[in-house]
Amino acid sequence: MKKTALNQKHMELGAKMVPFAGYEMPVQYTGVNDEHTTVRNAVGVFDVSHMGEFFLRGEGALDLIQKVTSNDASRLSDGCVQYSCLPNNEGGIVDDLLVYRIKEDEYLLVVNASNIAKDWDWISSHNTGCVAMKNASDDYALLAVQGPQAAKAMQQLTAMDLMAMPYYTFETGTFAGVDNIIISATGYTGAGGFEIYVKNADAEKVWDAVMLAGKTYGMKAAGLAARDTLRLEMGFCLYGNDINDTTSPLEAGLGWITKFTKEFTNALALKQQKETGVTRCLVGFEMVERGIPRQGYEICDASGNKIGTVTSGTMSPMLKKGIGMGYVPVSYKAEGTEIFLSIRNKQIKAQIVKRPFYKG
Repeated sequence: MKKTALNQKHMELGAKMVPFAGYEMPVQYTGVNDEHTTVRNAVGVFDVSHMGEFFLRGEGALDLIQKVTSNDASRLSDGCVQYSCLPNNEGGIVDDLLVYRIKEDEYLLVVNASNIAKDWDWISSHNTGCVAMKNASDDYALLAVQGPQAAKAMQQLTAMDLMAMPYYTFETGTFAGVDNIIISATGYTGAGGFEIYVKNADAEKVWDAVMLAGKTYGMKAAGLAARDTLRLEMGFCLYGNDINDTTSPLEAGLGWITKFTKEFTNALALKQQKETGVTRCLVGFEMVERGIPRQGYEICDASGNKIGTVTSGTMSPMLKKGIGMGYVPVSYKAEGTEIFLSIRNKQIKAQIVKRPFYKG
């Protein structure tokens, strides 16, 4: 079991630790609801150092990224970030990821922790040119400082103008007295904030500075459980739950990151799928009757026939009701459509709603 560079900090804070993607990770500190509402209303910090970082350098770096990702990375300029996915040859998704353009012919790819080895092998297998690839996943710690007070709190630690940093952009500079830190206006909570990439040797120093700077703004450490409820309130996909090797980006509602203005892995088949239309799609739903949806629960029609499966579900701390996502036939995708969840042998009513669930 790997440990992040911040493991000792979590122990000192009394975090409940669990195995996740091969790492010992903090699942919660003061409680999921407390951490969740802190991020929504003030500011929280997550240790997400388990995520993977690949650096691609060389004349063919952009061509390689264009070949393996669904989005159009040629639209990126220096200092910009793009959400994308890696399609496989069977119509599914190898992983979803972020693409950072550092400069011409130099990029950073940020991938999911559980897929680091798989993604590395997949991208490497398509590297037929002279692109220099470096897997720096074990070298970096990653802090996600999220919430409406994140910019004010973190501005104390840097001369970079965080208050003016546009969404999905980044800068490299000095932060908390440490040079060459990448800070990006990205996150997985929908609450605003930043992700901070720092070498492991400086991770504890930066964590302490972040916690101190955030103290005035009510900052708390937050764990993986709150990260999951926050992303679900926004309707963000989680790899392994809502998207995987068998779900197409079009079925998952990721057509907006699937650009047919270029050639990429399995583009022809996905374009044909777009033209003919998908038969199932990922939808969001909220409970009408009392119940908490969980991954794996059956989604049924009014007659009790199974029409799908819940991929993600929780009790929303902000909405105080059960919310979830799952794949259903497209005939059930309309907002307001009634569905039923099979919970402990009972059919519990829910309805299709538009995402995000939480509007803020």
